[in-house]
Amino acid sequence: MSRYRLQLIHQHLQGTQVIICDMCVGMTGSQPSSSVLFSSRKCFGLTSRTQEMSGSSDTLLSTHVLNTAQGIPARGLTITLSKLEANQTRWVQLSRSVTNEDGRCPGLLRGEPLTAGTFQLRFDTKDYWKQMQQDSFYPYVEVVFTITDPKQKYHVPLLLSPFSYSTYRGS
Repeated sequence: MSRYRLQLIHQHLQGTQVIICDMCVGMTGSQPSSSVLFSSRKCFGLTSRTQEMSGSSDTLLSTHVLNTAQGIPARGLTITLSKLEANQTRWVQLSRSVTNEDGRCPGLLRGEPLTAGTFQLRFDTKDYWKQMQQDSFYPYVEVVFTITDPKQKYHVPLLLSPFSYSTYRGS
């Protein structure tokens, strides 16, 4: 793939702050897996450059689940993060995690950069309520949201009880 073509691809992707030099691309003999900017001077790795410019990518998207029926964090709830494909025909799973003792799910992005697009957080509430030995009306909760500026921080909390839920964009 030509340098010009890679630069065009980069122009279509938002929020990626990766710089790779010509020498590194030539040494690998393969196409980069994400968008790139070329620098003739210095090559910055994906993780270090992303963290340097905007903090850890994992802190840009977060969630917190609270069991409001009992006033406790929802520990052990499985969450799946997916992104809608560019042609908007199917969801692509990015990660699957379980909330910690504080009801939080660190590492949703698994070190990948946050990009613009439509995302879905799926909270598997049926298994959570089963482990709490309670019946639940909702077997799962899907929260779909759009990220337009990947440099901003997005916090998507879920307030949960066996027969209701609420969400909002937090800070």
